[in-house]
Amino acid sequence: MKRNVIQIDRDKCTGCGACAGACHQGAIAMVDGKAMLMDESHCDGLGMCLPNCPVDAIKLIEKEVEAFAPKEKPQAQASGCASGGCPSTVSKQMAPKNESETVGDVPSELRQWPCQIQLINPTAPYFDGADLLIAADCCSFSYGNFHKEFIKDKITIIGCPKLDAVDYSDKLSDIIKHNDLNSITVARMNVPCCGGLSHAVQTAIAKSGKDIVADVHIITTDGARQA
Repeated sequence: MKRNVIQIDRDKCTGCGACAGACHQGAIAMVDGKAMLMDESHCDGLGMCLPNCPVDAIKLIEKEVEAFAPKEKPQAQASGCASGGCPSTVSKQMAPKNESETVGDVPSELRQWPCQIQLINPTAPYFDGADLLIAADCCSFSYGNFHKEFIKDKITIIGCPKLDAVDYSDKLSDIIKHNDLNSITVARMNVPCCGGLSHAVQTAIAKSGKDIVADVHIITTDGARQA
């Protein structure tokens, strides 16, 4: 199957070991003082190691490889980030909640975890047949009714194109290409840097080859929906 995996330029690698420490799957090891991907099937393709490389010796590539197979870990350590398995990246889907099931007065409308674009697995089962919301981080804090008006009944992924040093279009393209989405909604702020999110979505749609239109909504910094 075709999917994303990392590629390490060992000529560039300085042997700092930062990527091996950042890899949640334990797929990277230091061999002869240089980083090496030990088994492509253990690489989840999320690229969490990329921002940690100080010399840009790692990149994501799409190639024919085996399906992702998480590396088995001892049972006693399986839930800890230090052992390579981080709870922040474990995919799960949640059923709708009512007010009696929540600690606060208003139940959350979030239907899956994780929700951060960089942590998302593009082949997670909840994407197929979903109405997808791609939102800028600040929207949920700026717009008071964001859960009810935007997140409700959607699969939600979030990011900040200004602060995340990655090209979202690659990950988003994988999600769109490998799943039969019902719709795509984009929620972004009315600040210039947030235009990067809309651009990434449009680029991803073009890369995917799918005939789908993104419905874009803009939130102002004072918490209103821009007409």
